[in-house]
Amino acid sequence: MADGRRRPGSSPALTLTAALLGFALITLDASVVNVALPSIGSALGGGISGLQWVVDAYTLAFASLMLSTGAFSDRARASRAYAIGIALFTLASAACGLAPNLPALIAARTVQGLAAAVVLPASLALVRQAYPDPARRARATAVWTAGGSVAVALGPVAGGALTTAWDWRGVFFINLPLGAVALALLLRAPRSERRPAPLDLPGQATAALALTALAFAVIERGPAGWATAVVAAVAGAAFLRIEARQPNPVVPLELFRSREVTASVAAGAACSVAFYGVVFVFSLFFQQVQGRSALHTGLVFLPMTALIGVTNVLSGKLAGRHGPRLPMLLGQGLAAAGLLALLHVDADTSPAVVAALFVPLALGCGLTVPPLTALMMDAVPGERAGLAAGVLNAARQVAGGLAIAVFGALVSGTFVTGMRVCLATAATLFGVTWFLSFRLSGRAASSAGTRCGRR
Repeated sequence: MADGRRRPGSSPALTLTAALLGFALITLDASVVNVALPSIGSALGGGISGLQWVVDAYTLAFASLMLSTGAFSDRARASRAYAIGIALFTLASAACGLAPNLPALIAARTVQGLAAAVVLPASLALVRQAYPDPARRARATAVWTAGGSVAVALGPVAGGALTTAWDWRGVFFINLPLGAVALALLLRAPRSERRPAPLDLPGQATAALALTALAFAVIERGPAGWATAVVAAVAGAAFLRIEARQPNPVVPLELFRSREVTASVAAGAACSVAFYGVVFVFSLFFQQVQGRSALHTGLVFLPMTALIGVTNVLSGKLAGRHGPRLPMLLGQGLAAAGLLALLHVDADTSPAVVAALFVPLALGCGLTVPPLTALMMDAVPGERAGLAAGVLNAARQVAGGLAIAVFGALVSGTFVTGMRVCLATAATLFGVTWFLSFRLSGRAASSAGTRCGRR
């Protein structure tokens, strides 16, 4: 049976293009805003904490709601969920661009994150239905993944160019024509079938509350921060209790009995902490400490972001030959070394030198992510692959969001000193995850490597 009903003139290539554009759009938005943060702060005020919320409102909504939006996509039909997500994302982008003050911008960013959480699983489901043949589907999925890598690479440069040529509102208004094109292409895609999928609303609600309260506690601090820290602890405990008893939990706790799952999630989280934390902190450093332009700032990030995409491809081949353990160990070691090398950066360091020092971090993250994903997928039964992918991606987004909350608090005093503490913290985290990866058995690593090499 076909996955969806064909429309006149529809083709798998058009469906893939629609899915790819939406995925690239939400991925771009996760990084394009960072370079515009100083301009947003100058226009709307709010200080470091306000700028942290501009990023985290999107990231945390995206991460926490992603736990359930895969099930929502199946229940509502992938094509309908995708259309809803893209339309909502486009409208929220317009609201961001028109925001008269910081609270309005943060509220619109939250809606953007909610919409992005719907778009991601729906876009991948569209690719799945358009290519029922496994070999063609694997190639289409690789194209879809590459689109996200290109969007990540272009994000800081696009943010700098739009902010310099227009102003910070341009980084949001650019989403309007792109969203319209994605919706137009979707009209030619087949209608998806509705699939039964259980929803864990109590688990979803407590997870979102715990993450939001924790981020608030770190960013705001003071009496309000302590109060919300208590809320985060209570909500977190409630989440664990619900998940332990829920027949269809959003995060099955038994997954983490697997050493491979734990190592994969931890390494993925470390990569997100390093990447998103470094882009956030250095975007502020180049503009607020060194007085560089937004465009100059974006260009400094280009070698790092471009290398990650290229290294992802090489990592898959390396893992296919030697298993995922070797590239994961090599990658995390390189990333930690790169972070430690950046400790020598100060207000007088040339941007060209900083760009060169970003290279080991880029190579490290690029080597680590593809094999850890394959390792995660190999460690769970086939029928739980989608759920496991959701858990892994949500964990990575949460780690990135919390990194921005913590790193922003650390640089709010003496910037360069706080920046060095951030870098040392991220490097230490890689040390922990390197040890977890080192403890992986050769047999498990080899089987996952074969799987990764086939992708």
